[in-house]
Amino acid sequence: MNLMKKYVLASILMFILILSGCGGDPVQDDLLNYVNEQMPKLADDETEIVGKYADVTGMNYTDDYTLYDALKLEIIPEYNAFISDLEAVEIETDELRKIHEDYIEAANIQASAFLQIVTAIENQDSAIINEANEKLNTARKMMRDYKSDVEKLAKEHDVKLEKK
Repeated sequence: MNLMKKYVLASILMFILILSGCGGDPVQDDLLNYVNEQMPKLADDETEIVGKYADVTGMNYTDDYTLYDALKLEIIPEYNAFISDLEAVEIETDELRKIHEDYIEAANIQASAFLQIVTAIENQDSAIINEANEKLNTARKMMRDYKSDVEKLAKEHDVKLEKK
């Protein structure tokens, strides 16, 4: 799914924070810890899981059974574990915590869409697929907003973001 691949590439989780000044700012310290220590493995995990979804959708779609099997056996269980890990991230400052909570909400919407796709396949109901696709679109927008919010917070606290 081309849009899903674009979402993954655009994800803030592909960024590394580089300190542009000296300490003393708790938000700055929290941002550095968040992106450099806590989020890199989660970024890799999410990229891998979403890649599995892209491998069975869009141009790569072969049949409902393959998509259903991938969702039930791999994608949904792995994405649920990813969300648990995401929820376990420790954040010290309210400013970053709010942004991270928005990311968790987006991930939960995406997980819900995956479950809806399973239900749609089980019931052979294209209306449910349409609802799931709307949820995926909503989650992607929220991920873009998350990225923008992290970038804005970084700028406000003299932290420079650089891509890997």
